Parts: sequence; C-alpha cells; structure tokens
Amino acid sequence: MAKVAWVTDSTAFLNDDLRNHPDLYQIPMTIIMDGKEYTDGVDLTSEELYARLKTLETPPKTSQPAIGAFQDLYEKLKENYDYIIAVLVSAKLSGTVSSSEQASQLVDIQVYSVDSKILSYPLTRMILKGMEWTESGMEVEEVIKKLEMLRDTGETYVQIGSLEQLHRSGRMSGVQFFLGSMLNVKPIISVHDGELSVREKARSEKKAKDKIVKLLRSAHEKKPLKEVFILYGLHPAEAEEWKEELQEEFPNIKFGCYSLGATIGVHAGENTLGISWLNGLD
Repeated sequence: MAKVAWVTDSTAFLNDDLRNHPDLYQIPMTIIMDGKEYTDGVDLTSEELYARLKTLETPPKTSQPAIGAFQDLYEKLKENYDYIIAVLVSAKLSGTVSSSEQASQLVDIQVYSVDSKILSYPLTRMILKGMEWTESGMEVEEVIKKLEMLRDTGETYVQIGSLEQLHRSGRMSGVQFFLGSMLNVKPIISVHDGELSVREKARSEKKAKDKIVKLLRSAHEKKPLKEVFILYGLHPAEAEEWKEELQEEFPNIKFGCYSLGATIGVHAGENTLGISWLNGLD
C-alpha cells in the first residue's frame, strides 16, 4: 500500500489528536498586525488575536505560506512517503493552493494540491474522510476524485461577528458595510464554490440564526444529514448552547463545535457563528 502524507494550512481545525497524527502536517499562515508578523497557532492564539484587534492602529492582514515553506516540507516528506495530498483553504480566499502547486514543481515526489473551496473544520473533515479512503487501500487518484466530489456537496452559512472587521480586511465593500451597520442588518454569508457571498439578511442575530436553521432544515429534508459542524469565533459557550437547541430539533444528526481560529478571526470577528455540512458525507 502506498504511503501518503497529508498536508494542510492553519485555517484547518486540528485538535490534539490531529496535531499529533504521524501522517498529518500543517503549514501556518502569517498574521500581520501593526507591522509585526505573527505565526498562526505558534506565537499567536485566537484569544490573543481578538484582544489585540481592539487596539490596532491599522487593519490586520493575513499572508499565505511562502512557496519555500511548502518546498522545504515536501523535500523532507519525500524521504518517507510515496505521495503527498495537500488539502488547503479555498483558492478564491487565499493563494495557498498556488504556493503548494508551485512548490510541487520543485520536488521529486508526486504532490496533489486540493482546493477545498472552504476552510476551518469542513476542510478538516475532508482530510479525515480522505484518510479513511487511503487506509482502506483506495488508489490515490481515486481518493482525489472522491475528495473533489465531496467538496462540491458542501454548504456553509455564517453570521459574521463584525462587519467592520470584514470591511477593514477587504472582504466586504464599503457600500455593503455602510448599509449593514446603519440599518443593523445581519448578513448571512455563504461559501459557494469557494468564495464568500451574502446569502440572506436579517434584522437581528436571532432572526439570522433562525434563517440559518431553516436552510439546515431544508437540506436535511432533501437528504438526511449525519454530521453538522457549528463554527464559532471566540465564544464556545454560545456555540454549545446553539448545539443543544439544534440537537433537540435534529436528534439524528451529530453536531460538533469548532473554533474558526486566528487567521479567519482577523476577517470575521469574535462573535461569528455559523454552521456547515457536507451533503455527500456518508
């Protein structure tokens, strides 16, 4: 059986088990605040990020891993693996996939760079499913095909915690920000084909959550879902409370709560809350 190394970036949610997984490697993003660079998850936690955001003089920025960071890792991995599968943050949100693809041209090992078209735990769940397939003996090329098919069944709906941060980071136009802040509109952002768009708008956080639940209900009626991922910025208690409410209405779905992490927090804000699922997950 071919030995496969899995690679991802720091927008993926990794718990302790995954951080210590012998075949999974993570390359961190860079966060720039007031001219100083921080390595996501290494010298900056989500809690530290949100505290710093309140005092910054200039809007924070994020930077994709350099080509050289991927090249160095791939050179090391070729000593012990036959293939590398890199499942990475949406190419429409970051240049990380491009960095991996360029690095793959510089090393003597087959690298598959997969655009997850998503981020956070849905990206992680794709990796976990891919690991299941490779461990079952499935050929790598078939695993890549199935990952891309699974990816395209995903739905994600998020209530952004801070329109100001989304605007300052360049992810929302000035007009959208002005209208949202002036009218107290709570936009529901969807991730479709790898990019952000406003799916619906609500006049309160409760109404926004109700609309998101309606979207979940509709998807579940079309095809029963087994897993749904609750994504949050900084406040796990709010996510857990929502999980209990959702579990009561959807007893046959497994719900889990997952932090969005520092890189995504730069753009979305600490009060961000949303849900995601993969319709093709069996």
